[in-house]
Amino acid sequence: MADFASPNLPSRNFEATSLFYAKLGFVETWRDDGWMILRRGGLLLEFFLHPGLDPATSWFSCCFRLADVAAFFDEVLAAGVPEQATGWPRAHRPKHEAWGGRVGALIDPDGSLIRLIQTDD
Repeated sequence: MADFASPNLPSRNFEATSLFYAKLGFVETWRDDGWMILRRGGLLLEFFLHPGLDPATSWFSCCFRLADVAAFFDEVLAAGVPEQATGWPRAHRPKHEAWGGRVGALIDPDGSLIRLIQTDD
């Protein structure tokens, strides 16, 4: 297996987090009392239990580098994540940035920011 890095994000409740990400095609590959791992193809997310987390003050984030950011965003909307400016969860439509990239966002139920970045390969 090639070397890789994986983000570690907070979850107030593993069951709720697993159900949310399952709607986006993630499957649970590991869970114990304090840690959970979800995978969707090449995307891997690891979660630690943080029951006292306030989503409004969460500063956790990671990036999904996607071959088709528009298609993934459509899946996010189809999963019932609202496209809105506030609240958790929510989604922000991908747009072209000044640096030339195309970036959207998914904010999960625990307030973690997942940047959705179009890859060029």
